[in-house]
Amino acid sequence: MSSTIAYIIIGISVLFILGIKLLASPKTARLGNLVAAAGMFIALVSLHQPNGDYVWGQGWSFNYTLIVIGTIIGLVIGAVGAYSVKMTSMPQMVALFNGLGGGAAALVATLEFLHGNNITAFIAGSMLFATLIGSLSFSGSIIAYLKLEGKFEKPMTFPGQNLLNGLILVVILGLCGWLTFNVSGGNTTTAFIVMFVLAVFFGVAMVMPIGGADMPVVISLLNSFTGLAVAADGFAINNLAMVVAGTLVGSSGTLLTLLMCSAMNRPVSNVLFGAFGAGATGAGGAAGDLAGKTVKPIQADEVAVLLAYAQQVVIVPGYGMAVAQAQHQVRELSDELGKRGVEVRFAIHPVAGRMPGHMNVLLAEANVPYDQLCEMEAINPTMDRVDVCLVIGANDVVNPAAREDKSSPIYGMPIIDADHAKTVIVMKRSMAAGFAGIENLLFYKDNTRMLFGDAKASLNALVAQVKAS
Repeated sequence: MSSTIAYIIIGISVLFILGIKLLASPKTARLGNLVAAAGMFIALVSLHQPNGDYVWGQGWSFNYTLIVIGTIIGLVIGAVGAYSVKMTSMPQMVALFNGLGGGAAALVATLEFLHGNNITAFIAGSMLFATLIGSLSFSGSIIAYLKLEGKFEKPMTFPGQNLLNGLILVVILGLCGWLTFNVSGGNTTTAFIVMFVLAVFFGVAMVMPIGGADMPVVISLLNSFTGLAVAADGFAINNLAMVVAGTLVGSSGTLLTLLMCSAMNRPVSNVLFGAFGAGATGAGGAAGDLAGKTVKPIQADEVAVLLAYAQQVVIVPGYGMAVAQAQHQVRELSDELGKRGVEVRFAIHPVAGRMPGHMNVLLAEANVPYDQLCEMEAINPTMDRVDVCLVIGANDVVNPAAREDKSSPIYGMPIIDADHAKTVIVMKRSMAAGFAGIENLLFYKDNTRMLFGDAKASLNALVAQVKAS
């Protein structure tokens, strides 16, 4: 590899890493996307063969017409999708786009394997790995998309499911091992097709038993799979830029998956094989203690008085806020309270919403100042000094059953300690359970009041009442 190519690869790597770094803050996330896109553009135009020829040089058999047509179609679909998708559907779009990336990586590896000549065992293994992981990510992401769309609301399980999935995986790995060391042998095409089909099916079988509450973790994990498939493609076609980009995506996705599992106090194996949420109807033993207890409703004008004369207010956003598209009303309420000298902060749980960072994206869209957003670890020690905690559409991430009920499926999961505030106002349409499908003990606490109704309408009423008070 020439020094020129080495410098290009280093520059691309720096742009990718800098882009990911900038994505850490809503203030710089847009710039981070542009920086990473610039790195990818440089990677595209600096493609090279082992002899040093670039994409614009001689000796390339590219069909430039097809490349241009494909690029334009992709740009149009991506732009239309990004501009038209609702914020509530953003997790579905992320899952779908990630799945397409995995599918593309699998197709590249498939074509290289079926049409390659004199392939070494290492290159064959890279191609097979990319095919396996990419096709698994594709089919798994499609199922995740359908689950987020509400097509499969409950985990689909049957006795011996994990055993069957394990056997399928063993067969897939066995075929991959045989193909790796028999690239030039007979019947490789048939064996490869069988492996490919089983890998696609395994992606479906792996995600179908997983409950909707775990979809953020699944999306993150499948995203890391896509990155690893791209990295393996890079080894297969001798493209170091793909190796760098894929490795960064794979490692960051894996770290995010582990952090989210830690936030739920559950190992990755439990998420993938535990069928969390299947048949959960209550909060275990503590649910029995709710007999005879009722929730205490409250009206918007009463809530407005509590908020207007509070010193500290914490707002806990959840998926219900996203469904109601109420983030702009939340910011307006925060601004009105700020004018009165009320300290307003937002408590963000790591797995609130339907994808990593869902609440951060919603609030950033509404121009909520980033310094008002507090992570769970930072906000919890101060919750006992909070006058009013306003929970907007959040459910499982504020459920005290995670601390109080050892029989609850979410026991041990770190939550936002909303119940420690002096007064808790929960805004919900109804008493329906959250994604985990269990009773929320917070609703029955002595210091909790329920403000029923559409979040946007209720917040508009609160803003009007605060202005008038």
